[in-house]
Amino acid sequence: MGLGWQDEHELGRLLLERSDTLNPLTVRLGDLRKWVVDLEDFTGTPDQATDEILERIRVAWYEAWQEAHGAR
Repeated sequence: MGLGWQDEHELGRLLLERSDTLNPLTVRLGDLRKWVVDLEDFTGTPDQATDEILERIRVAWYEAWQEAHGAR
């Protein structure tokens, strides 16, 4: 079963695995959309992503990034 835009926590974890040193808050939403669509298990389409959805994914990624870097 593939991942969709609603799977923000799993997408955040996968993005962390892909770019573990990159601070997610520095990523533009357009780039984030492309990176999510390019994930292997992702089944959504780019036009389904609103800025609100992308922000939720970025926050989930940032929270995972903080935990990985001991910032929490």
